[in-house]
Amino acid sequence: MLRAPRAEALLAACDLITPVPLAPGRLAERGYNQAWELVKALQRWSELPTPPQALPDALVRLIETPDQHSLKREQRLHNLQGVFAAHPLHAPRLPGLHVLLVDDVTTTGATLQAAATALKQAGAQAVSALVFARTPR
Repeated sequence: MLRAPRAEALLAACDLITPVPLAPGRLAERGYNQAWELVKALQRWSELPTPPQALPDALVRLIETPDQHSLKREQRLHNLQGVFAAHPLHAPRLPGLHVLLVDDVTTTGATLQAAATALKQAGAQAVSALVFARTPR
């Protein structure tokens, strides 16, 4: 991920880095959030003297949604309305920050858009995203 064009510059420009949260049931099933593992790796391997602060739970997932992989973008956006919110303990820290949102895979960008909307609603000045992989169109 750090070898992607402009990834290191994006990391340097952000104040905070956070993963897309998993639904509690999915997290219990897996035992880990793969996006959080990517955040930790980005911090560990970054050559920045001071990488942005990582926060595993800047966002919470309020609703468990069904698997999205077979849905069209419009259906995904509809399913994801109101799914994410800033964590109540961390929301006061978000105003004015540039937040980097990390996920493992993006297909349509609907999840990233819904998560970014929640961060912006909590006052984040800007939200950027970095993903490990993109599914083919």
